[in-house]
Formats: sequence, C-alpha cells, structure tokens
Amino acid sequence: MSETSKWYVMYTAPRAEKKVAQRLVENGLEVFLPMVEEVRQWSDRKKKVQRALFNGYLFVKTTKDKLWESLQVQGAVKFVNFSGVHATVRDEEILLIQRVLETGVSVDVEATEIEPGEKVKILGGPLQGFTGECIQKGNQDYFIIRIPGIMQTIMVNLPRKYLEIIS
Repeated sequence: MSETSKWYVMYTAPRAEKKVAQRLVENGLEVFLPMVEEVRQWSDRKKKVQRALFNGYLFVKTTKDKLWESLQVQGAVKFVNFSGVHATVRDEEILLIQRVLETGVSVDVEATEIEPGEKVKILGGPLQGFTGECIQKGNQDYFIIRIPGIMQTIMVNLPRKYLEIIS
C-alpha cells in the first residue's frame, strides 16, 4: 500500500525560499511557496518586490519516506516537527491561502497566539463561501486562517457586512 502525499512544512535557509522551491520543482516535487508583493522604498526609488508570505518556510507535497530526499537540495534546512511528528498542512488550508493570495487582498501574518474567534462564513467578495474564524483587532474585523504547522496566522481584513456568524 503506497503512502499518501501530504503537505509538509520545510524550513529553508534565510531568504532562500524561492531558490529552494525552484530546485524542488526541478526534482519533480509539488511545492507551494506563498508569495506577496510589496513596495520597497529606497532613497532614490520605489520598487515592487515579491517576498515569501512566511519567512523561511515553504510547503512540499510528498510522502514521509521521501522527506530526506527533499532535504538534499541546497538551501533546505529541515522539515518542521513537533515532538518528533512532522508538521503537515491540510489541502483545504493550502487552497485557502492560494485563493487569498490570488484575490490580491491585503494580508498580515501574525506569529503571536490569537484567541479563538467567532465562527463565520464569508457571504460576498472574492473569498465568498469560505468558512473560518473572525476576530476584531482595533476597530477592524479580520478573517483568520490558522496554519498550525508553522504556528502562524494569516489575517485578512474584511468588512463585517460580508460575514455571517455561524454556530
């Protein structure tokens, strides 16, 4: 019986996420490296740059018995694990991150522990149909996507009118 592929969380050398992802793809692996565009200001110019949404992390879809093989590419450091168990991310979370990034909505990443929020369904806009949690921070409502595999949370600012509380 062959083992099913899962999304494992790889930790890379600093600022090596793109190169590691490219090398893994060249080796025939399925890789997801969430990227965001931001404007950087230098003294003489502004420039749009792509950066990894999660510094030092990317997701590799593979089987447990092929993890070591994946680490052989230059810049790969290790797979994240907790108490000896490799961290994985569910397909639904990967799809949701992809969808959020495709919409171009602005996102924040939070590494601190966030209290559980209200269960909500998104009623309108580009993320319509997704369910998850909503928290309030300041005067703003945020739809949050927890990525327990790397102890990070993506926060998307959404107006309350697009959210329906579900139980």
